[in-house]
Amino acid sequence: MSETKLRELTPEQHSVLREHATERPGSSPLNHEKRPGEFQCAGCGAELFKASAKFDSGTGWPSFFDTLQGTVETRT
Repeated sequence: MSETKLRELTPEQHSVLREHATERPGSSPLNHEKRPGEFQCAGCGAELFKASAKFDSGTGWPSFFDTLQGTVETRT
């Protein structure tokens, strides 16, 4: 279990995490995050990505080339 203290989601976080919305490109503070460690889900605190898997895709969103096993599902 993550040590992150869970809090209520903001309206934008709720929309992205629960309703499949997308935040505006370039609006995430995570775009500039460079510290080592793991990125965690804002909804449940689960660790999703290692910081070492983050890269600049030029899209305006934080991008990762790998996930922690069994943590992320994709849909088409």
